[in-house]
Amino acid sequence: MSPLQPYFQQCLFSVSGPCPSLYISVSKRSFISCCSSQSQTAVVNGKLDSRIAERDEIRLGLPSKGRMAADTLDLLKDCQLSVKQVNPRQYVAQIPQLSNLGVWFQRPKDIVRKLLSGDLDLGIVGLDTVSEYGQGNEDLIIVHDALEYGDCHLSLAIPKYGIFENINSLKELARMPQWTVEKPLRVATGFTYLGPKFMKENGLKHVIFSTADGALEAAPAMGIADAILDLVSSGTTLRENNLKEIEGGVVLESQAVLVASRKALIQRKGALDTTHEILERFEAHLRAIGQFMVTANMRGSSAEEVAERILSQPSLAGLQGPTVSPVFSKRDGKAVADCYATVICVPKKALYKSVQQLRAHPQPKRRVGVNEQGFHFCSSRLVNLNVVWCRLEVVGC
Repeated sequence: MSPLQPYFQQCLFSVSGPCPSLYISVSKRSFISCCSSQSQTAVVNGKLDSRIAERDEIRLGLPSKGRMAADTLDLLKDCQLSVKQVNPRQYVAQIPQLSNLGVWFQRPKDIVRKLLSGDLDLGIVGLDTVSEYGQGNEDLIIVHDALEYGDCHLSLAIPKYGIFENINSLKELARMPQWTVEKPLRVATGFTYLGPKFMKENGLKHVIFSTADGALEAAPAMGIADAILDLVSSGTTLRENNLKEIEGGVVLESQAVLVASRKALIQRKGALDTTHEILERFEAHLRAIGQFMVTANMRGSSAEEVAERILSQPSLAGLQGPTVSPVFSKRDGKAVADCYATVICVPKKALYKSVQQLRAHPQPKRRVGVNEQGFHFCSSRLVNLNVVWCRLEVVGC
């Protein structure tokens, strides 16, 4: 599993029974209250009330607009979890394969807020959104941290011209004598939590932030900011506006993640089972992308002998090794194993080489077939989710 950002601290859960003690990533930051008329979550004496809203339906929040929304629906469809809407204008939908799950289309930042308030149980958003609006809240658990779309990074950018022409790193920017209490570095951003946090951690003392939601690239040219802190994908928009990223200026790498309310997973009936099924489908689909199943009929004295020939070439070993089965034909009224069907899974980039190597082995009629492959397996994310499944007790959080 790819590493989570530093502000998602590790919290040890001890598990009674056959499950070993494992780590699962949760936050250890203070609670940020979010108001909702439907929520039963409250802050009492500075602490988060552990109650959850009483309802039978498990709620999944999905982005309502934009590329993230389309890519999320495509991922669910590819995992045989198509979202069904009676009316495209409605913000409520269903996934027929998950009868107890309701889908709610929301703005990404509202998904995080409603996970905290208890109005949603699960959500799919960018890690940048979770980090900015979740602010390290201990109730948010990143269930899957790499859904492999929505890739971008939150980065500081400065003009290529003027006093910044020879500034190429965050350290150089911090050492510029221009920044004083009276005249601080002006940064335009929509990330008013991550921005100040990043600057403070990197020793930039004289900084002031202005809030903006769009067209940040124009702010330096208009003279209303010295730098911007924004999401960057290809960097084309920055370059076209005479802006540049600098070394050490990346706040975080982001992509789509599956996030859950920790309280909901533990307390809401069926939430953990549903999350486990969604996670299992995501993992199987993402792991299978680019993998192909190659089948070849090969001659040999036994299944073991054929397997040894295959395993002698590392590129033919597949994910866990070949599957070798006898192929029977009728001879003189008896079923006889003339050859063996060998099945391996190989990545797309190694497909041609693998087929050529298989063809080099003795084969009846040189039969080699290729199919796209999907499969089930147990991943570290599923193991981590099973920690919650096992009625855990929290230690030292």
